[in-house]
Amino acid sequence: MTGSGLVLVDKPGGWTSHDVVARVRRLAGTRKVGHAGTLDPMATGLLILGLNSSTRLLTYIVGTDKEYLATIRLGATTTTDDAEGEVTAEADPSAVAAVTDGAIANGIAALTGEIEQVPSSVSAIKVDGKRAYARVRAGEEVVLRPRAVTIERFDLLGVRRLPGDDAPVAIELDVRVVCSSGTYIRSLARDLGADLGVGGHLTALRRTRVGPFDVRDASELDTLDPGAALIPAAQAAAELFERLELTEQQAIDLTHGRRIHVADREGASGAPVAAIAPGGALVGLIEFRGKEARTLVNFPTDEIASS
Repeated sequence: MTGSGLVLVDKPGGWTSHDVVARVRRLAGTRKVGHAGTLDPMATGLLILGLNSSTRLLTYIVGTDKEYLATIRLGATTTTDDAEGEVTAEADPSAVAAVTDGAIANGIAALTGEIEQVPSSVSAIKVDGKRAYARVRAGEEVVLRPRAVTIERFDLLGVRRLPGDDAPVAIELDVRVVCSSGTYIRSLARDLGADLGVGGHLTALRRTRVGPFDVRDASELDTLDPGAALIPAAQAAAELFERLELTEQQAIDLTHGRRIHVADREGASGAPVAAIAPGGALVGLIEFRGKEARTLVNFPTDEIASS
């Protein structure tokens, strides 16, 4: 059985996040596999999996910022705000032709920074205990509440007017988005199209980064060896959090649920800290209040002993 840690997978198109988890469970020989942040089947890119006790780190990874490369098509709206849905409206070709590069730039600028975003109605958000997408598929009308998100960067990388500059019936935009957790790129496509008066939807999406983890370090699913690709729990936690090297006694105290005192402690209180045993294993995540720390998440003692 593969040990505890994170595995970075470059998810192929057509696979659900659950499909990838099921595949890795078989390859790793463990049922304890989870992922940090769902990718739609259409999307490709970085999917972070936690194996065994490192599933406890996933909660903290989900909340980190994300980076995406995407293609937005202006000129039509769909039921799902992406290319997998049915087209519900198409703009007149003359209206699409009238959309200027300046208008596109202004529309993107208006969707940059701190914004209120209405998630797609086919998102996985729960409405009265049931996923929104399940309610939509059952024929219900779902209207979700807007939520505050931060679009740190919304960069326009390329513009294609289809079928040609003389008579475009659609405009494709290649974009790069850096955003807070909870942002829906499909909703950015929808809202940009609505602001420009021609409708819009997403035709391609690739997640390139989640927090400190980059898709360039991910493994292809068809050649994945979970043991070889595993980022050990201590290394993964140190990527995410400040690292504290423990003494033997501090490691024992934290393992038994006791607080520790670090006399020379400096730094902000409240943020998780990765507590590392002398042997290099992750004892757990701790939280400081002044110079005293308490355990937030403990890791199994057999992992500490076997390091």
